[in-house]
Amino acid sequence: MIKIGQNNSFEVVKVMDFGVFLDGKEFGNILLSSRYVPENTKLGDQVDAFIFYDSDREVVATTETPIAQVGQWGVMNIVGANSYGAFADWGIIKKDLLIPFSEQINRLVEGQNVLIYVYTDNASGRIVGTTKFNRYLDKTAVNYQAGREVDLLIAEVTDLGYKAIVNGEHWGLIFKTEAYGKLFIGKKLKGYIKNVRSDGKIDLSLQKLGTERMDDLSEKVMSSLNKKDGFIPVSDKSTPEEIFAVFRTSKGTFKKTIGGLYKQGLITIEKEGIRLIEKPE
Repeated sequence: MIKIGQNNSFEVVKVMDFGVFLDGKEFGNILLSSRYVPENTKLGDQVDAFIFYDSDREVVATTETPIAQVGQWGVMNIVGANSYGAFADWGIIKKDLLIPFSEQINRLVEGQNVLIYVYTDNASGRIVGTTKFNRYLDKTAVNYQAGREVDLLIAEVTDLGYKAIVNGEHWGLIFKTEAYGKLFIGKKLKGYIKNVRSDGKIDLSLQKLGTERMDDLSEKVMSSLNKKDGFIPVSDKSTPEEIFAVFRTSKGTFKKTIGGLYKQGLITIEKEGIRLIEKPE
């Protein structure tokens, strides 16, 4: 089934000087302009293309990649506005994405970079964007176990921390005390379910929970020491930023981990870093 606003695979049914025509099934033949046609494309080939409606309500195709397809989120730059709403650079040369005024939480202005959800308006059939995410999230039952790895998309900064979209389906929160590294709106990363509250709200962590987290980091530290001739210039005196840059973890977890390795007699902790203890052969 051909889907407007998404990538589809098409058969080339006609080759012309100005482009090729793709078999759009119920939408008829769709022109892919020569500027977008992959080199050496011939009759009968399969071509992946993104299709959308142009200003004349004609279905057109491009091999450009939009920042977000229908059903996806993406950070876009607001490039203008008119009496209908604001327009965002969608990543397609001939098409900016409309965000109607009714779909804006706060009035969008030119120059802003904004996280936008792309959807098809049922009334008009147009592909548009919104900054009102609530009606697309928390529509299914929360069924996560603590410790489960999930995909996160940072969507909002609050006084408590960072609101994130979990697996494209639910809201979750990374508390400030759990946040480390560079987090910003639109960033995609892996995270872990820390807790699901009785009201269904989800607390998130950016690192594995409990002993599993410590074991993984211990292996990573020991592996790094072996690769770096037995010394790494990071210790419990290093800044959180320095530790995160090397091991992608919080300072607290790092200190507990190297403390455990020290107690096992595997490393020494020095002012300038940690050193592997060579075992006698």
